[in-house]
Amino acid sequence: MGVHLVGGGFGRTAFAPFTADVRATAPDDETPVVVVVTVRENGGTGHARDLVEAITADGAAAFDIRLVAVAEDDVVDPAVFDGVHAIVIGGGRTPAYHAALEASFDRIRAAVAGGTPYLGFSAGAMIAAERAILGGRLIGGVPVAPEGVSQRLDELTIAPGIGLVDVSVDVHVAQWGALSRLIAATEAGAVDGGVGLDESTTLIAGPDGLRIAGEGSVWRVSPGEDGVVVSSDRSAL
Repeated sequence: MGVHLVGGGFGRTAFAPFTADVRATAPDDETPVVVVVTVRENGGTGHARDLVEAITADGAAAFDIRLVAVAEDDVVDPAVFDGVHAIVIGGGRTPAYHAALEASFDRIRAAVAGGTPYLGFSAGAMIAAERAILGGRLIGGVPVAPEGVSQRLDELTIAPGIGLVDVSVDVHVAQWGALSRLIAATEAGAVDGGVGLDESTTLIAGPDGLRIAGEGSVWRVSPGEDGVVVSSDRSAL
């Protein structure tokens, strides 16, 4: 089973490996239970239902979906992650997801260590890291990324995340220009490198190593002797 980090977007090929993981997780005589958590400004379920449609698009309608949609100033009850076969954490404002789920980090980490598949979409991918990028467009007052990726934060903000992967994660990188933030954060030593995910693209960390699914690229950023090193990989569709 694996950790599926989606850079945003709803291209079906990005979600198919997670759907397969969910099917493989539940015992043959049980319907897979999937908890889908979203943290949105109004606590609405629209985004959650988009995620459900994405993970069930190939006919996996037999999943038992448990929607947990909370407002940005709410906290998710850690008990919602008990007894489930898979976890989906959605997108929105990354700082709000971090605050709402921080009390559940230990519970989520233990579930994933026990074989529960995790899908983090956008914000859900960013907080999966040990050192999570929460937002910001400035480092030392100097602009390093477009205002649209700031998450309403000025300075680059890093916080302890769930700890499912040991590299920092940024998302929507080709679409929103967020790759420059990851590069600058690495150059400044704020993070020890990381991965940037395009939309409709998934980085999967599983027992057999890393693989990529979906339509775009995964950008790898790492510190080097002469500066920051950037490379990219694409899925073999």
